[in-house]
Amino acid sequence: MVVTLKDIAKAAGVSYATVSRALSNHPDVNYETREKIKRIAQEMNYIPDPSARGLKGKNTNMIGLIVPDISNPFFAELALGVESFANENGYCIFLCNTNWDYEREKTYINILNAKRVDGIIISSVMEMADHHRNLSIPIVYITEGPKHDDIYYVGIDNKMGAIMSVEYLVKFGHTNIAYIGGSEKTSTNKERFEGYKETMQKHNLTVNANIHTFNSFSQKSGYKAAMEMLINKDIPTAIFAVNDIVALGVIQAIEEFGLDVPKDVSVIGFDDISFSSMHRIKLTTIRQPKFEMGRKCTEILIKLLKKQDVPEKINILKPNLAIRNTCRALKE
Repeated sequence: MVVTLKDIAKAAGVSYATVSRALSNHPDVNYETREKIKRIAQEMNYIPDPSARGLKGKNTNMIGLIVPDISNPFFAELALGVESFANENGYCIFLCNTNWDYEREKTYINILNAKRVDGIIISSVMEMADHHRNLSIPIVYITEGPKHDDIYYVGIDNKMGAIMSVEYLVKFGHTNIAYIGGSEKTSTNKERFEGYKETMQKHNLTVNANIHTFNSFSQKSGYKAAMEMLINKDIPTAIFAVNDIVALGVIQAIEEFGLDVPKDVSVIGFDDISFSSMHRIKLTTIRQPKFEMGRKCTEILIKLLKKQDVPEKINILKPNLAIRNTCRALKE
């Protein structure tokens, strides 16, 4: 039997309107009554119907979250941060995975809009996404998407992270440093490559001609790019991979080719996903505050929903270097 607001009102000895206001945290209902109603609703296993609320023009307390690859621990931890802050503030998350497909991303935008979610958080598969122009609900981009005055965005300083990576390798005596990237449609790939290129040129080093880019950021693409280098005898002393998943593919290729990391080739990644610190991997990488980024973008979205002031539209966080075991010095 479905429990309704009228059932709760009868059990609590209050009006239907009071129950509705209490469950919406309306300030007109005093604290004791509000908590009593919430307790009774929980005891009766009351489940709100967000669709019905949406049809009445009210908030559904649902937030859409769109990510390109939920199998990547980076996006999983990002999603946990989103869910954490959302739950603390009475919102549920509707998770969508695009698998790096822009058409699927656009479809999910339409579905979430039809589901009457209150707002959307999205890590787009491309920099030039313009979903914000077509929606009447707030949208916040995280890690990937446009960065200009009429959007809200939370991300990392990709260029700075790349500079830190290459500087670290140069300090270790490396001069033949290759870059293995990801989707050319993303600012993530572009900015990390820019940081790599500028730092190589700063030290009068040759930018590796084998700059591999793919339509995603996968272990398979990292493996393929690295194996091509090795087969063609284009073996650098160090590789900077666009992210940790790609770096894992690079390491797999190097080891299958019969070489050792870091004895023969040093490898550095970007993201510091949970796997990176495992004993058998211990990947040197650029650390992003993934969980905190998820919470930050959700905080911004909820402020927009509540029509509160958001001081900064574009929020770029600073990365730091996590030094482990996959890089070695060529000179003391």
